[in-house]
Amino acid sequence: MTAELTTPTTPASWGPPRTRTVEWHDPLVTAAGALERSGLETMQAIRDGVLPPPPIAKLVQMGITALEEGRVEFTCDVDESVYNPIGVVHGGLVCTMLDTVAGCAVHTTLPAGVAYTSIELKVSYLRAVHASSGPLTAIGRVVKPGRRVAFAEGEVLDAAGTTVATASSSLLVFPVPAS
Repeated sequence: MTAELTTPTTPASWGPPRTRTVEWHDPLVTAAGALERSGLETMQAIRDGVLPPPPIAKLVQMGITALEEGRVEFTCDVDESVYNPIGVVHGGLVCTMLDTVAGCAVHTTLPAGVAYTSIELKVSYLRAVHASSGPLTAIGRVVKPGRRVAFAEGEVLDAAGTTVATASSSLLVFPVPAS
């Protein structure tokens, strides 16, 4: 059974519908480009427009604003399209930002041919986020690099510089499997 998001006759009390169009490029172009670059070079290529950003970045309106080995910074525009049923930005968006910056911080420490994936993420939400809170800034830092497991932390700040959430993350580090 599929759920309908709107009814055939939408009540006038809902107001006019709103839309947001999302456009992205083939994510396998980025993955192929990453095979020949270190993690830091891959992130720089995405930031500089040499490689396309991953589709999730376009979906959640997030982009790279600062990079160095072991540290990344992303910003994310928030609007009502990411609200949950109680009228605030969905915690999943904030969690996605934290998972992204933790992973990308680790990525900047890896050589070509080595990948990562999150194995644990602990998020602490400190305050509600509204469309008026943004843009949000997420900062990820490597706490301990590793050959098999790396550890990173993340923080999300609102436009006023107030921390709205933090995270600690464990990431599995592994060689990219041969195709």
